Amino acid sequence: MALDRDVRTPLRRQLEIAIRDAIRTGRLRPGVRLPSSRDLARGLGVSRGVVVDAYDALGAQGFLVLRDRAVPLVAPSGGMPAVAREVEEPVVPSCIFDFTATTPDVSLFGRRAWLRAFEQALRAAPDADLDYGDPRGALDARRVLADYLGRVRGVVASPAAITVVQGFSQAIDIGFRLLAASGARRVGFEDPSLDEQWETARRAGLQPVPIPVDMDGIRVDELRAIDPDAVVVTPAHQFPTGSVLAPARRRALLDWAADRGALVIEDDYDAEFRYDRTPVGTLQGLDPAHVLYVGTVSKTLAPSLRLGWTVVPPRLRDRFVEGKLYADGGSPTLDQLALAHLFTSGAYEQEVRRARAVYRKRRDTLLDALGSSLPECRVVGIAAGLHVLLRLPPGSDEAAVVAAAEGRRLRVRALGDFRLGDASFDAALVLGYARLSQPAIAPAVRELAAAVSAAS
Repeated sequence: MALDRDVRTPLRRQLEIAIRDAIRTGRLRPGVRLPSSRDLARGLGVSRGVVVDAYDALGAQGFLVLRDRAVPLVAPSGGMPAVAREVEEPVVPSCIFDFTATTPDVSLFGRRAWLRAFEQALRAAPDADLDYGDPRGALDARRVLADYLGRVRGVVASPAAITVVQGFSQAIDIGFRLLAASGARRVGFEDPSLDEQWETARRAGLQPVPIPVDMDGIRVDELRAIDPDAVVVTPAHQFPTGSVLAPARRRALLDWAADRGALVIEDDYDAEFRYDRTPVGTLQGLDPAHVLYVGTVSKTLAPSLRLGWTVVPPRLRDRFVEGKLYADGGSPTLDQLALAHLFTSGAYEQEVRRARAVYRKRRDTLLDALGSSLPECRVVGIAAGLHVLLRLPPGSDEAAVVAAAEGRRLRVRALGDFRLGDASFDAALVLGYARLSQPAIAPAVRELAAAVSAAS
């Protein structure tokens, strides 16, 4: 706050007006602690009496709460315009049972393991690691990632090929903007697929186009006919149908990319959670020149860490790194080094094994409950990930079932929510089980069965 000593308005009055305006415009929010009269007077270079008088006036007007031997507080609502008193965060309707399919059980996050890894990273980090660093990420972290991805997922990558990103969303945002700047106009998406990605493409100036999917994965014959400039795929476990890209189609997809000079963006979002066998290897390991590979810890550890990685083809690498640089200057270095400690100590794979055992048991329990309460429905998809696809009885109305479920305080989404094109699908629900505790699964399914019955 600046006071003007060259005008006739008394300093006390100027200060009163300045504070009142700051409260009315929302710059000083309800409950904010103001400086003591002594500290504010010292900061403004005025006598303490000027500040005391201004505070007293604002207290009398209801803008401040004045207390003995305590600093003033901005009143809970005094003088605030109506718009500033509105609820700022959207209220998420409460639910009893949460079938959200895209999120892990964050209560499984190994807080102690992460804390130990972060402390080790902080102790070992040289001063240089606290400075602005390489936008690709800390070299030690990229070395560890390159070793892990090669050993566990069959990824072919040197540390120079890896850029650490803040989750899959940032990876495709940078990738899409790079494509648009290069003259690309259309990007193909599996249909159905995760709806948030379509909007990311649109915001980058690209047109999302649907490519049909069946139980062998993306239809490469349709991809060739539509011929987009790039395509986003989930080959290890298609979301949301639960299929795996068949070997012949994997080869055909990479042949198309090589013939077309197109980019395949591989979303390896939950390959760690395969319950009946080892997951298939990555597409990137078969064709590093045409596949941009993306992985994250959002499902294995916690989404809030915002830690992921890309392996970028050589022809796009410099521009991708430039995009990352201008997006945020680089992901937090200490978090990367903590993750590297988790990998090198074996704690990361231990956390994954622990979560895998929990999710497998929940999936088995869910299948048993569905078989008992909804025998007329059919579960499709491989034994993997954090969700199943539940086919509803013929003639079912997805929207009516979801509405009935919401009325019973269930959170669930229909397959139709993930349809990009006009192709028809059998009515189905996408059921996540990560956020359902073991004892909650059976009653949750009974409530779901009641909703299906009510909507029929």
